[in-house]
Amino acid sequence: MELAKNLQQLTERLNYIRDIFGGKHQDDINLLSSRLEEFRHNIETQANINFDEGLTTLEDLFFFMEAKLENKLTPMDNVRIVRHPQRICLRDILENVYDNYTEIGGQDEHTNDPAVLIARAYITRKRGKKSYNQSVMVIGHEKGHGEEFRNGGSAKPWGNAKALHYMHVAEIEGIPIHSYIFTPGGDPVEDYPGAGQQIAKNIYKMAGLSVPVVALFSEGGSGGAEALSLADKRLMLSHGYYSVISPEGAAAIEGRLKRGERASAELIENCAANLKLTAKDNLSFGYIDQVLQEPTLGARPYHFDFFRTIRQEIIRATDEIVLNTKGFSLFRINQLRRLRDTETNLDDTYINWHLPKSLRSDLVENRQNKFLRMSKGSFINRQSMLGALSDAWTEQWREVYNRLVYDFFHRYRRTYTNFLEEATAEWETIKTRAKKPFKSAYNKVRRIDTTAQQELTSLSKWDRADERGGWNWVSTRAKEDKSVTCPNAKTHGCLDLWTPDLYNEFAGVCTTCGHHFSMEYQWLMYNCFDVNSLYEFNSEWEAGNPLDFPTLDQRIKDAQEKTGLKSGCITFEARIDNIKNVVAVLVAPFRGGSVGAAEGAKLISAIDRARRKRYPLIIYSHGTAGIRIQEGTHGVIQMPRVTIAIRRYIRAGGLYLVVYDTHSFGGPVASFLGCAHYQFAIRSSNLGFAGPTVIKNTTGIDVAPDHHNCYKALSRGHIHGVWDRRDIRMNVKQALLTMGGRNLYYR
Repeated sequence: MELAKNLQQLTERLNYIRDIFGGKHQDDINLLSSRLEEFRHNIETQANINFDEGLTTLEDLFFFMEAKLENKLTPMDNVRIVRHPQRICLRDILENVYDNYTEIGGQDEHTNDPAVLIARAYITRKRGKKSYNQSVMVIGHEKGHGEEFRNGGSAKPWGNAKALHYMHVAEIEGIPIHSYIFTPGGDPVEDYPGAGQQIAKNIYKMAGLSVPVVALFSEGGSGGAEALSLADKRLMLSHGYYSVISPEGAAAIEGRLKRGERASAELIENCAANLKLTAKDNLSFGYIDQVLQEPTLGARPYHFDFFRTIRQEIIRATDEIVLNTKGFSLFRINQLRRLRDTETNLDDTYINWHLPKSLRSDLVENRQNKFLRMSKGSFINRQSMLGALSDAWTEQWREVYNRLVYDFFHRYRRTYTNFLEEATAEWETIKTRAKKPFKSAYNKVRRIDTTAQQELTSLSKWDRADERGGWNWVSTRAKEDKSVTCPNAKTHGCLDLWTPDLYNEFAGVCTTCGHHFSMEYQWLMYNCFDVNSLYEFNSEWEAGNPLDFPTLDQRIKDAQEKTGLKSGCITFEARIDNIKNVVAVLVAPFRGGSVGAAEGAKLISAIDRARRKRYPLIIYSHGTAGIRIQEGTHGVIQMPRVTIAIRRYIRAGGLYLVVYDTHSFGGPVASFLGCAHYQFAIRSSNLGFAGPTVIKNTTGIDVAPDHHNCYKALSRGHIHGVWDRRDIRMNVKQALLTMGGRNLYYR
């Protein structure tokens, strides 16, 4: 019986090796297969051999070959390892790492999203003879071992919403959060609350969680991983991967495949290597803090010693977060020294994980600063040393000035003003009551002018004839002498439009149905803001190629020559009726408006500038295809980085507006754009987490043509209004006058 069990285990190991190498190294695999079949044949024929000795020899051969093949692993082999059904999953970790746990928020199929598993667990540690149960909230993706109902670990919006809810519960209870990332990416579902919108909420809220957060990566795909991974400490399994996109998705884009076409195995292998998605790569980039060395060819449920390693490192990471937050003393330095000694059994070294409320703000600030320091050297900054010093001096002086004006002078002035307003209002009420009898008597005898009364009580007429045309900037397409047919002509009977009228006087809007044709980004820049009020900054910051991705340098150069820009983001100061603003524009013609390290750095700089100067912040997404995949994790890390900067700005009292145009998809929508409290879209624009082609390739579902329409987004609650392009200046001005943060920056 024991012999049959061992043979079954060896058979599973052989099948596992075949699966993860995808047809490679056939000589080695065939040798294992022939030796296994030979041993099985000897058992069946009852050959006169020592079965125990033969089994030991066969197992030694397997160990030797696995070690040999371990050194031949490619990045794509690692991807196949983390996707394999024999890979350890979150439930294995709960069973073997924690001393006890209770699942909450549903179990297996009986939950709103089986891809997300949440449990209340504890770890038992000792100090001398006394034991302590340290509670944690465990949140992560659950793939199961081939359980199809778990959607491969791809969380739906409501799964991420459930995770966020229990993060808040952990914060209320003051217990650490242990997050486990086992996902190829988020499910691109756009039903309420919307995939991108919910991921943006998760990132925004995790940036401010006031309890320790530890994240462990096995498979970290794009925005789906970011929804649970903004942590104080980020660990990664040695065979895991963390990437902006799957290798298959990158191959589909690089190979310019049409819907339904499949990329070749060679192209997928090349993309996996070029994305630099392995644990070793991400450790060198600084996007994770530690790599946990797995058993040969990846951890599987029977590697019980490895679960012991996970337990020790999870405890160690949580202890370090707590001790670093409490500050340094001789006692804590000694504790940290003991923690870093890998020979120490942390089960016998108790450290209290509770943080007093007075220290929680330090924890949050440390986490945010950690992410803001990431990827700073991943783009090209051609600014001179003198210019950089001048900007730094100006920023510091502006910070001092605004602290004096807003935090000191305005605070006391506001107190006096509020008192004066209340006193004046009370005096006006007394005067009105005192005059009332005399006013009533006078009105009875005075003659009322009926014409004046009619003017006061009738509605005024708004004549917009004088507003037509007269734009400060006109599209170059207005010079073309041809007609254009509206896409809604068949359903709405729209007449053909002459391009000089359409792209000049009509501002790209169909006069019959109101359909908005796409316009250049300059149209909003020069027609929304006051003439000659634009002042661009950080124009020297240039998109680069931090991964040395093949052909990207030439593509960046082509985009620069085509647009005259150095990156896909423009940042400037501008005024609307003398209301000062900081504005950032994601430019669709530059690599689809994709965001990489340069764009992220420019956005963070603009956000910080708006905070320092107490100006409103406007981000205009003229169009974005998402995160620039050729920059790998240098791109995807911009999602939490820019969101943290936005969070700091909003909590400091800033007013943040987002305006979408044309097509906006991917990581920016699922992070720093989607977390805005005020989001508006130009009519006929489309926005969402993933475009129609991506949804088709990942889920096999053909979405309706209007699936991403701005009115669909409005009905989901993603955006808060749809604007006519011709009213953009008026609407932005009205927003500035009616919305605002604690400091009312625009006043």
